[in-house]
Amino acid sequence: MKKIMLISITGFCVLSLVVVGTYKWMNARTFQMFGNLTSEVKINEKVIAITFDDGPTENVDEILTTLEKYEAKATFFLIGREIEKHPEEIEKIVKAGHGIGNHSYSHERMIFKSRTYYREEIEKTDELINQAGYDGQIDFRPPNGKKLIGLPYYLDKYKRETIMWNIEPDSISNDPYEKVAYVKEKAKPGSIILLHPMYDESRNVIQLLDEILAALTKEGFTFATVNELQQMASND
Repeated sequence: MKKIMLISITGFCVLSLVVVGTYKWMNARTFQMFGNLTSEVKINEKVIAITFDDGPTENVDEILTTLEKYEAKATFFLIGREIEKHPEEIEKIVKAGHGIGNHSYSHERMIFKSRTYYREEIEKTDELINQAGYDGQIDFRPPNGKKLIGLPYYLDKYKRETIMWNIEPDSISNDPYEKVAYVKEKAKPGSIILLHPMYDESRNVIQLLDEILAALTKEGFTFATVNELQQMASND
């Protein structure tokens, strides 16, 4: 009886470690089993990448106006089905000269899926981005930042890079003052900041974007797309 109980306890402990390890691996910002992953870029210049997930939505106008105010370029990781709903909004992003990335077609978590699923989600969204007139490099950001083995393997096979982030103010507080302070504390050359202003009906996140850009501009930072940061690193 004791032996059976010991085996059961051991099995439970092993299973718990596997579950916890898988969860951490799935959410890792700086590691994946296959391919290239970028969560920040090693450069000396005081340049930062602002990135937005989701959309496009009708909030694009305000986002672009705020970016223009600070002469900032950003990278928009867009969802395919939202591009279909708002084709005019992605065209505005392209016209303004910002970077565009692929954030999947449906925004479903891309773990424990088939290769066919990955291909359809990614290629359909790529096609929509290209149809909007974008001719730059299209990197990929997993929905909710979650990935395990299949997605990184697929991306690596087709020479696609995973773009993550190293600063996410939404993860630390609901207080806007604390968020801005957090960004100022963590910001360094080559940082990649993640914001979610697309579905912000209150305009709080767009206001936060303005305050972050103002604070970092005062600190001497300028703003570029992720690909521009990478190009700066390759030229160093």
